[in-house]
Amino acid sequence: MSGVAMGTRYNHLTLEERCRLRGMMEMELGVSEIARRLGRHRGTIHREIARNRCADGYQPDSAARRAWARKLRGSRIGRSTRLRALIEDRLAMGWSPEQIAGRMELEGEEHRTSPESIYRHVYSPAGRRAGLPRQLAQHKARRGRRRRTGAREPAIPNRTPIHQRPTKAHLRSEFGHWEGDLVHFRRRRDILLTLQERRSRLTLARRLLSKDAGLTASAIAAELRGLAPQARRTITYDNGGEFARHETVTERIGLRAYFCDPHSPWQRGGIENAHGRLRRELPRKTSLADYTDADIDDVIWNLNSTPRKCLGYRTPIEAFAANLGVALEM
Repeated sequence: MSGVAMGTRYNHLTLEERCRLRGMMEMELGVSEIARRLGRHRGTIHREIARNRCADGYQPDSAARRAWARKLRGSRIGRSTRLRALIEDRLAMGWSPEQIAGRMELEGEEHRTSPESIYRHVYSPAGRRAGLPRQLAQHKARRGRRRRTGAREPAIPNRTPIHQRPTKAHLRSEFGHWEGDLVHFRRRRDILLTLQERRSRLTLARRLLSKDAGLTASAIAAELRGLAPQARRTITYDNGGEFARHETVTERIGLRAYFCDPHSPWQRGGIENAHGRLRRELPRKTSLADYTDADIDDVIWNLNSTPRKCLGYRTPIEAFAANLGVALEM
């Protein structure tokens, strides 16, 4: 089995395996026992019997012909021009296969498919020729959190730790709790302030000229001032010196501030996730001098109009509007 663990192979059965399967079915063995003896996953055996059974029951030679005919016919996505175009259009918009399939389900599309089928199409020979793998999100070379090193974080006056944040904010059960951070690029003067509402995942962004704490506080207040009071309750930062003037924000718009533990940015998981999505359009090597404010607004709009699994495949804009009690005209 070439080092592959028993029960973990999913490629098509060989004719020899189909003959053994037929024999074990005649012995009236259960699917789990057949899978164990063949070194296959029980789901593989279930699918093999269900898809390749004929009028005379399961016959190895007939099963092999049926499987080969399906392979020649190609996948449903490959056969449907409309379904293929819809999927490829949404991949080009930066949607993940899971988001595409989930949104199809939400919208009641006549032709639906699964995330796994979309991934198979992306990595099929035709998908590779079309460059579809390049449209998927970039993954890190290594998984897991990286240990942070570097200079000590500056002291922040009257800092309230995240553990004192309201439970409703922690559980995302109440609207109006935000996370804030900065996104940096290759040039030191290229900085974006990013804010995300925890419940709806709506993301806002604004260009900054520097990391000055006063400038950052003014930008946060200006970005959120126009919202209704129930939409701005708290905000959670990391321990960067740019957030040292958090009390200014509280005085201006009533937004109470909380801070992550040192070297624990993962405690603001929503904004970290948003940054990963933002980097698809604005990688670290980007020069913001090449982007107008309208260009940046377009990137953020795309982020907020992409469906999210955690929102039941609604978009952050739809979720934010629902929490505000505002009807959207789409």
